[in-house]
Amino acid sequence: MLLIVGLGNPGTKYAGNRHNIGFMAADKIALRHGFGPFTKKFQGELAEGRLGGDKALILKPQTYMNESGRAVGEAMRFYKLETADLIVLYDELDLAPGKVRVKTGGGAGGHNGIRSIDAHCGKDYRRVRIGIGHPGGKELVTRHVLGDFAKADAEWLEPLLDAIADAMPMLAEGKDSDFMNRVALAMQGKAPAPKNKAASAKPTRPKVGEGAAPNKKPAPKGKSHIHQARQNGPAIAPPTTGPMAEMLKKLLGKG
Repeated sequence: MLLIVGLGNPGTKYAGNRHNIGFMAADKIALRHGFGPFTKKFQGELAEGRLGGDKALILKPQTYMNESGRAVGEAMRFYKLETADLIVLYDELDLAPGKVRVKTGGGAGGHNGIRSIDAHCGKDYRRVRIGIGHPGGKELVTRHVLGDFAKADAEWLEPLLDAIADAMPMLAEGKDSDFMNRVALAMQGKAPAPKNKAASAKPTRPKVGEGAAPNKKPAPKGKSHIHQARQNGPAIAPPTTGPMAEMLKKLLGKG
C-alpha cells in the first residue's frame, strides 16, 4: 500500500499559495482516480482509493507545513508502512514553474515540511518536487512561497496538475522516469518561459550611409556676431586708438 502525501498549510488563507501546490496535486489525484472523500485522521485529511491496481492513501497534513512529519509519521506507524511506501509531493524553488522531478532520499533543501518528515520518518522516500520558480533574492523567498499563484499562472498550473494526476499510476508502479517523461511531454509548449533580465541596449554610432557622416560636426544653426565680424568685417569704421581699438584688433586677428 502506498501513502501519497501532499504538503501545504491548512485553511482558506493559504489555499492559493505556491507553498500549497502539494495540496493541489493531492486533490487532483484523488479526483482523477476516484478516491473516497477526505476525512479527518492522523492530524490531517485522508482519502482512500487505488492506483495501478493497488490500494493507496492520500494524506494532506493539517499540522501546518513545519510540523508535517507529525501527521505523516502517525499514519505510517498505524499502517506499518516503510519509507519505500511513501511518496511526498511539494513545492520546489529551485525548479522552474511547470517542471517536475522525482528523487529518492537526499536533503531537505531548505524545505521545512520535508525537514519535518525526514525527522519523523527517515529520508529514504520518494520526493516529487514541483517547480514554482525562484524569486531571485533570498529576501523575497517567504513572500514568494506564501504568495498566491497569479491568474495567468493557471495557463500552466492546471495542465501541470492534470499531467501529474494522469501519470500517477506510473509512479505507483515504481516507474519514476516514465512518470517524469509523461509529465514533461504533457507540458511541452505550456510551461512558462524562463524570466531573463533584458540586456540593456548600448547606443550605437550611425554607420556611413545610415545617418550622419562620420567625423563631421553638425553645422551651426547660426553665426555669432563675432564670426560675422571675422568674415565680413565691421559695418562701421572702428576706432583706431584706445582700449576698444586694441580689443577689436585681437578679436579680428589684426595687428
